[in-house]
Amino acid sequence: MNENDWTELIEAAKDVRKNAYAPYSHFHVGAALKAASGKIYTGCNVENSSYGMTMCAERSAIFKAVSEGERKFDALVIAADESSDGELCPPCGACRQVLAEFCGPDLPIALVAGDKRETHKLGALLPLTFGKAFLDK
Repeated sequence: MNENDWTELIEAAKDVRKNAYAPYSHFHVGAALKAASGKIYTGCNVENSSYGMTMCAERSAIFKAVSEGERKFDALVIAADESSDGELCPPCGACRQVLAEFCGPDLPIALVAGDKRETHKLGALLPLTFGKAFLDK
């Protein structure tokens, strides 16, 4: 991924963040996922009064991509709410597990908040991943 690719993903994540439905937490998150095909899939968080039914931005983006036939991904950006005061928003455990289903441990994930940005590999965020290998035994 070159810097222009990252810039495009960051802008897409920030743009879709505006669509978040967050009447309870008031914390808007946007995600942009670049597929190996080059197409960008976006998602935002969608809350529910029954909190367990809430969908995170990251899973929203990956489910959208998978529903369109994508299975390989190059990078993910997660843009935190502008009110986060620069606090980065890493993916929750459920999102990490879903990402692990479709992405290898080397998937770069950029966390952005305001002008702050950090990039981590999925494998560093989710060590000792549970996956298909356990089910094949």
